[in-house]
Amino acid sequence: MTDKASKKKFKALQAPKGVPDYVPPASAEFRAVKERFTRTAHEAGYEHIELPIFEETSLFARGVGESTDVVSKEMYTFADRGERSVTLRPEGTAGVMRAVIQHNLDRGQLPVKLVYNGPFFRYERPQAGRYRQLQQVGVEAIGVDDPALDAEIIALADRCFRSVGLAGYRLELTSLGDGSDRPAYREKLQTFLRGLPLDEETQRRAEINPLRVLDDKRPEMQEMLAEAPLMLDHLSAESRAHFESVTGLLDDLGIAYTINPRMVRGLDYYTKTCFEFVHDGLGAQSGIGGGGRYDGLMAQLGGQDLSGIGFGLGVDRTLLALEAEGKKASSGRRVDVYGVPLGAEAKREMVRIVDHLRAAGISADMSYGDRGLKGAMKGADRAGALFALVLGESELETGSVAVKDLKDHDQQEVALNDVVTHIRGCLGNHS
Repeated sequence: MTDKASKKKFKALQAPKGVPDYVPPASAEFRAVKERFTRTAHEAGYEHIELPIFEETSLFARGVGESTDVVSKEMYTFADRGERSVTLRPEGTAGVMRAVIQHNLDRGQLPVKLVYNGPFFRYERPQAGRYRQLQQVGVEAIGVDDPALDAEIIALADRCFRSVGLAGYRLELTSLGDGSDRPAYREKLQTFLRGLPLDEETQRRAEINPLRVLDDKRPEMQEMLAEAPLMLDHLSAESRAHFESVTGLLDDLGIAYTINPRMVRGLDYYTKTCFEFVHDGLGAQSGIGGGGRYDGLMAQLGGQDLSGIGFGLGVDRTLLALEAEGKKASSGRRVDVYGVPLGAEAKREMVRIVDHLRAAGISADMSYGDRGLKGAMKGADRAGALFALVLGESELETGSVAVKDLKDHDQQEVALNDVVTHIRGCLGNHS
């Protein structure tokens, strides 16, 4: 076999189209965003739930809505070896609701407050900010219909974005009404749509779920929909009071928002409060997170008739938004301490020191491969370490190690048995 043929046969494999890899150093940013979002939710009393990567297809067909693009066009659905139809999860709320019902979480204290994170899957045309494997952090608060809970959820999403340093985003808000006012509005909207020269597919969508037509991004459709009736103009007194309570609470919290009466989220289960966070630095894919209330979803999936509200924040798009603002969510520091052993005996001792540091909860690494002082110190710089521990023959003779502050460039000789205590104190001064 020729070298050319061999190279062709063993061509390097790549990740599937539309599935991003996060490798160092970018993976540090990815991890920082996901961990800060999750930690912010934990601080608000939301408990972790781990969801299956795939579920029965019927869960999403019933919960998300068969007329949505997600269900009709974008799901990764396949038959398993038992000929059961299963789907890689395209979103999180339906799975959370299924788990709440299955494990009777709704039989205890309400609201049930849950947070989850991980990959979700949609077969879309890949582009910047739109991936086939997308990463999200989501929260759900289930069991109480209270405007104060709506405000908490929105404020929590806002706090998540601020926790990573993001600033150039805006919050758009609307109400999609409830079960009492939606039917009358649906009829008005369908009457309006029937008077438009719609293509066959859009006509079909208008009959199944006319609200979905308002989400059509084609310029010609947006022009035809300019005079369409708006849900906000047809709210019941109860829905209007709920929405006004939510906006009043957001005003009290100092959270700025814009009311967007034409907002339509891409999932059928939303009712009442609906919101989206938008960042104009991302171009066409400007949504970085959003959510809303979903009264009726639990009953639709076979559980109690309880209310719920939640959000999903896009980790991938938040990273792009941070990049657009020229900001970093992580410090870029891989470890706090980096060991530089010079010689075989020094390496043996440094292995022990690094292990003791790690056991004390201090992040540490060391140089491997018998590198010289200059090469090892470059490794310390690349690791973003705050301190380097230099250990050579002279230090071994005195039973000490040279502790070099890589920020201030100060250096101290510290007894080997005191290294952990000394480093802990130094890190306290750096915090």
